Amino acid sequence: MKRIRGMYFSGTKTTEKVVTFIADKLYENLKDAECFDVIKAEDIDFTPPKAREEIYAFSEDDVVVFGVPVIAGRVPNVLLGFLDTLEGGGSLAVPIVLYGNRNFDDALIELRNILEEKGFRTISAGAFVGEHSFSRILAAGRPDEKDMKVAEKLAEETSAKLLQQAAGDISFDEPIAVDGQDPIRPYYKPRDRKGNHINILKVKPKLNQQKCDGCGICVSACPMGSIKEEAPGIVDGICIKCCGCEKLCPQGALYFDDAGYLYHKEELELGFAERKEPKIFI
Repeated sequence: MKRIRGMYFSGTKTTEKVVTFIADKLYENLKDAECFDVIKAEDIDFTPPKAREEIYAFSEDDVVVFGVPVIAGRVPNVLLGFLDTLEGGGSLAVPIVLYGNRNFDDALIELRNILEEKGFRTISAGAFVGEHSFSRILAAGRPDEKDMKVAEKLAEETSAKLLQQAAGDISFDEPIAVDGQDPIRPYYKPRDRKGNHINILKVKPKLNQQKCDGCGICVSACPMGSIKEEAPGIVDGICIKCCGCEKLCPQGALYFDDAGYLYHKEELELGFAERKEPKIFI
């Protein structure tokens, strides 16, 4: 028996799009396999804060496509405590990271290492591009059709590896080799043109009260639980700048006006406009 599912953190739904697509394609490719039975298990979205209060345990029967966004070139540090609670149990995993067209730096190798340490066996991996959380220009509309073709290729080649393993032709004794440095480098720091660090850690979006209709979409969108039902649009807690609240607000009521944040956003849009392509590792 093989249970195939996606598991992801996705503030603006781009990581979710890639992860669930790959998991679905794996199932489609393997559902008629003669060497084992395959079921498509329910995907796990650990974006909502309450979802990260659960303990998730897997076994050798599980295949998990596991995705997180890249923040400052790394796995988001707010997820590290939750990831430490995972129980891989010898399950197979496909680590996926999604970045905003700058660079995924060491995020993929970091995620791979975390999963291996928690008892998963990584068998393939991918780094994909999505619209940058800060911008509607940088990698706009991605992952797009071309990106999803690469995701489909990753699913096809991963399916082939699973069939080879079932036939006894290969084993998954070593972690999948991916790009990145180990030891992991420090988090990427935005800088101005003189090399001075721009600190945007405490920057939060602001609310245009005239535009807000109190729909509450931002409340459910915030992965940190920092927007309360009784005060939609008001970020009163940790903000990781996933920008889910801003991008998903149908009224466009949330916005950033911090000078450092806007400078960094514009520098990213100017400096990394050239299209980056996804990378897969088999």
